[in-house]
Amino acid sequence: MSDHVNLCEGELSAWLQGAFQKAFPGELDSFVPRVLPAQDAKFGDFQCNEAMGLAKQLHKPPRQIAQLAVDALPMPAMLTKVEVAGPGFINLTVNAEWLAGQLEKLAAAASFGIPQSGAGKSVVIDYSSPNAAKQMHIGHIRSIVIGNAIDRLHRALGYRVLADNHLGDWGTQFGILLKGYRECLTDEQRANLTVADLEQAYVASAGRAKTDEVWKDACRAELVKLQQGDADDRALWKKFIDISIGEFTRMYDRLDVHFDLWRGESFYNDRLAGVVKRLQDAGLAVESQGAQIVKFEEEGLPIAIIQKSDGGFNYATTDIATVESRVEEFAPDRIIYVTDERQQLHFKQFFRICEKLGCTAKLVHVWFGLMSYQGRAISTREGNLIKLDELLEEAVKRSLAIIQSQKPDGMTDEEQRKLAEDIGVGAIKYTDLSHDPTTPIDFNWDKALALDGNSGPYLQYAYARICSLLDKSGEEADGKLLLDSPIEKQLALSLLQFPGTVQRAADNFKPSMLADYLFGLSQQYSSFYQRSPVLKADPAVRASRLRLCSLVARVLEEGLHLLGIRTPRRI
Repeated sequence: MSDHVNLCEGELSAWLQGAFQKAFPGELDSFVPRVLPAQDAKFGDFQCNEAMGLAKQLHKPPRQIAQLAVDALPMPAMLTKVEVAGPGFINLTVNAEWLAGQLEKLAAAASFGIPQSGAGKSVVIDYSSPNAAKQMHIGHIRSIVIGNAIDRLHRALGYRVLADNHLGDWGTQFGILLKGYRECLTDEQRANLTVADLEQAYVASAGRAKTDEVWKDACRAELVKLQQGDADDRALWKKFIDISIGEFTRMYDRLDVHFDLWRGESFYNDRLAGVVKRLQDAGLAVESQGAQIVKFEEEGLPIAIIQKSDGGFNYATTDIATVESRVEEFAPDRIIYVTDERQQLHFKQFFRICEKLGCTAKLVHVWFGLMSYQGRAISTREGNLIKLDELLEEAVKRSLAIIQSQKPDGMTDEEQRKLAEDIGVGAIKYTDLSHDPTTPIDFNWDKALALDGNSGPYLQYAYARICSLLDKSGEEADGKLLLDSPIEKQLALSLLQFPGTVQRAADNFKPSMLADYLFGLSQQYSSFYQRSPVLKADPAVRASRLRLCSLVARVLEEGLHLLGIRTPRRI
């Protein structure tokens, strides 16, 4: 077991496993008892209910099974009480002194004891991946924030992470765009070109190509020229990509998202013919009506076209070439793709092809549900395709209004704007990350910006409130932990779960697990604060509670950072 992963549950489970095996030799060799947090503090800190499930196998009443197990081995030092209750529950009470010692060990460790389980391993994370020459909108937000959180979680675990923004920067759309750039924009627009202008040119050109065959043929001709290396078209294409990357980078900087690689589809062009050749040589690709296809009869999946009858290549071909390139250059243990649910079939097909070609990396598709806005699907037709820039600005505007309504003393306009940026952007991120990635999301402003309930501002406020308390105390929060009350023990036990939660969130590719943990921790802290005086307590208790508060603040800060959410000290 990795250090600090499920610390209490792990040690207690190991003790109980030995106890059950000693009590019933030869009958439970592979049995690993589960230990869970107690639902009610009056029953202790943890519970094991496994005896009920063993009654049939051991031919004994559950309560007798539980009692024989706990009597089989001495009680470990980490416990002060072991009790069999009800039909066979094993209730476990943790030693407060032992608990304080474990918490201090985590506090002394880097990143609060997050295990370095990824040390020596590499992972490529492919996320965001917008199409060049188009503005990013609200529909892009999920891949960005989920992908970045998975990125941060893996870095925290010690992985060498290569975050790759695999841009859509090649293909048919560029022939349409080149024609539109030359014919559908004004001289002024071409002189001061923006991504919005490029999108306008593309939409106008694509619309005309639907009804005008001459225009459509001209777009095809531009594409052929581009693919054959025409100097003018290549220069314009490069200009379009550079402008797009500049605009995307501005959005990413605002979201505090950064990539190690920007390799679009064009980067792999020279490898595509070789991919088809290898598939043919391996007997995986066969000819069908002039096209090259891969069949998936054993898997029960539709065919995948890897080369069209006109000689063009499909997304699957580019993605296979991308995997081969990444494996050759980086030798990653995993390649993780973060896209929406509509691409599941594509990933199943090309992952299977890579497997048949002998790919050594584990390929993972993290898919997410679609986002709606105020109960309606996000689409141009619905009229709610909100640009990402507009979404972020609206979040900041609403956050600023809330801040100003509180009449903050001594905060300059610039400081208010910075705080509104942190809260607004954090609210949008947390709205997404607090959901299981596979669930669809209906974006709601009131819920996203709420200062109560499960929201980003609520967690930021919880952190800032602790910082305010620590500042007000006027002393170092380095006292000895006493953990005298049940609520203090529960808060300490929750803090011990942080490293394991980070590990589980990364292993399951679900930042929502960390978000759920942080929300639960903040709620526990609120309960502790309401019941346990801090600044007015006796000196030793005051010092202990200040120390506990500081550790909660540290974990909230560390955890929110892993979700890509900033933690202002004052709200």
